[in-house]
Amino acid sequence: MKRRQFLGLIGSSALAAGLAACGKSSAPASSPAAASSPAAASSPAASSAAAAKGSVTLKVGATPVPHGDLLKVAAKNLEKEGVTLKIVEFNDYVQPNTALEDKDLDANFFQHKPYLDDFQKNHHTHLLALAPIHIEPIGLYTGKSKDLKTIKDGAKIAIPNDATNGGRALLLLQAAGLITLKKGTGITATKADIASNPHKIKLVELESAAVPRSLKDVDFAVINSNFALTVNLNPTKDAIFIEGADSPYANYLVVRQGDEKRPEIQKLVKALQSPEVKDYIEKNLKGAVVPAF
Repeated sequence: MKRRQFLGLIGSSALAAGLAACGKSSAPASSPAAASSPAAASSPAASSAAAAKGSVTLKVGATPVPHGDLLKVAAKNLEKEGVTLKIVEFNDYVQPNTALEDKDLDANFFQHKPYLDDFQKNHHTHLLALAPIHIEPIGLYTGKSKDLKTIKDGAKIAIPNDATNGGRALLLLQAAGLITLKKGTGITATKADIASNPHKIKLVELESAAVPRSLKDVDFAVINSNFALTVNLNPTKDAIFIEGADSPYANYLVVRQGDEKRPEIQKLVKALQSPEVKDYIEKNLKGAVVPAF
C-alpha cells in the first residue's frame, strides 16, 4: 500500500500523564569507563573553571545513529570554543541515564522527554531535558507480510517493550486502522487498553534495539527511526505507515539538574542547535530525522 503519514498522535498536554515502568536493558556498546580516557568526567566546579580558562572536556553518552553522528558534527564547532567532546556510545536506553546520574557522564543524548519522565519516576534520578534537537518518527515496516490491505488474522507485529515507545506504537497501529484503543487512551497505552482487534493481531514486545532483527520472524514491526537506520532501513522510503513531522517526541540533550547553566553545557546546546547540525540532518537523513529547533 502507499505510505501514509500519521499526523497529530497526541496533544502536548498528554505528555504530562503518568507513565509505566521501562523495559529491561541490553549491554552497552561500551561502558563509560572503557570508552573514556584515564581522566574521569570532571566535576561541575572543575569543568566550569576549566571552561573559563578556555579548555574543557565533556563526556556525552549517546546511541550511535543518529545521535553519535550529530555529536560528531557538533564537535567541530565545540573545538573552536575550547571544548573537547568525548562521545560514549550505548546500545540501550537505561545505562546512559544511570551513568549520567552517577556522574560518569556530563550529558546524554538519546531519548525523548516522555521516556525520561517515565525513567525518572521509576529510578528516582535527578536529570533534566535541556534542549530539543531532533525528532525520529516511529514507523511500521513489513516483515513476512507486505501489505496491510491483506493482513491475515493472527498476524504478528513486533513493538518496543518500554512504556513510552510501546504506547506510541499502539497509537500508531490505531492510526493505521489495525486496532482500536479504549476511549481516552494516550501515551500510557498498553495491550490491556486495546478495545478492538478485528484481525486478532498478536503483539510481540521486544527491546527497541531488537525489534529490527525480528522482521524475519514477524509480519510487521513498529521500529524507532534510529534503530531502523542501523539496519539500512530508510524510514521515509521503507516505512508503510509513519508519524508525521509534528510528532511530539523530540529527542533532547539531557543533563543533571543544576548543570544546565555550566558554560560548556551551554556551548554544547548551541553546537547541537547550530545551522551545521540542521544542514546535516536535512541533507543526509532526508526526513528520517527532522530538526526540532
